Amino acid sequence: MSWNTFGRTLRFTTWGESHGPAIGAVVDGCPPGLPLAEEDIQPFLDARKPGQNKFTTQRKEPDAVRILSGVFEGTTTGTPISLLIENTDQRSKDYSEIANTYRPGHADYAYDAKYGLRDYRGGGRSSARETAMRVAAGAVARLVIPEVSILAYVAEIGGDRIDPANFDTEEIARNPFWCPDAAAAKRWEAMIDEARKAGSSLGAVVECVATGVPAGWGAPIYAKLDCDLAAGMMSINAVKGVEIGDGFDAARLTGEQNADAMSPGDDGPEFAANHAGGIAGGISTGQPVVCRVAFKPTSSILTPVDSIDRQGQAAQVRTKGRHDPCVGIRGTLVVEAMMALVLADHRLLHRAQCG
Repeated sequence: MSWNTFGRTLRFTTWGESHGPAIGAVVDGCPPGLPLAEEDIQPFLDARKPGQNKFTTQRKEPDAVRILSGVFEGTTTGTPISLLIENTDQRSKDYSEIANTYRPGHADYAYDAKYGLRDYRGGGRSSARETAMRVAAGAVARLVIPEVSILAYVAEIGGDRIDPANFDTEEIARNPFWCPDAAAAKRWEAMIDEARKAGSSLGAVVECVATGVPAGWGAPIYAKLDCDLAAGMMSINAVKGVEIGDGFDAARLTGEQNADAMSPGDDGPEFAANHAGGIAGGISTGQPVVCRVAFKPTSSILTPVDSIDRQGQAAQVRTKGRHDPCVGIRGTLVVEAMMALVLADHRLLHRAQCG
């Protein structure tokens, strides 16, 4: 069966296709009594929406969200919150040439193999268009964790990394790449412009940091906080890797190097480092929760690529239409949303067990 729901206590379900009339989400399990209006959700969608600059897809969608249920007189009621965004700028004819062929790297063949059919118009459910509803649901989740501050940024594009010495939080909102390093953002502008003109694409790495997470969220073994974070991030379209804390770099350290040494503090332990990314044994330690998310290059490209058609015959695929030359850029807002959804779910799970 297909699975379109994520979460245990705070659950959200998304529905709709890239070129259908609308996309939507239902958020269930949100506590009652929280102030919520469409104006609380829209800023996050505005930050993610397409067509804002030449470095993202030129599809023009207002992404105006409507709340259909679960809110009364500006307050959540505890019942399912239904969210709707209408699709207004589909160009399905752009995909007519790939109706019978598979885009390498995309989900075309895999969907056809599973279901015996596929929606070739933008990829249907495999399109990153679905992530708009994650961002909307994430805005609701943030209401559940007001003590937590979440910040994501692009740390690498096309193998070119930011310089930590140049890290400036204020810079993130000043450039179209959500990049904290002004020098890197300048380099990326030329790199992405070159890839776009060549009909190609680039991958990216997004880092996300959640501060204010208290110690104790998460659970041993099968409900580990880092386990759910990894699952949530891996569920994002085009994501191929997730690291918590130092991630794979931890395997290159010695035990004493990797240990997050502790000393007595006024409000609990003080940590000398955060190699673990704020999670130990699947439970938060009170340090910032840190993860890194790797996005592959966009598979829909203008450069011809060898493939096959539905009859198994050799073919070449060149995808027309409007696509992100680097999907990781707009993926930054989606990573933030999934962090909020996972943390909100674990806050409620912790409260249910421990009070």
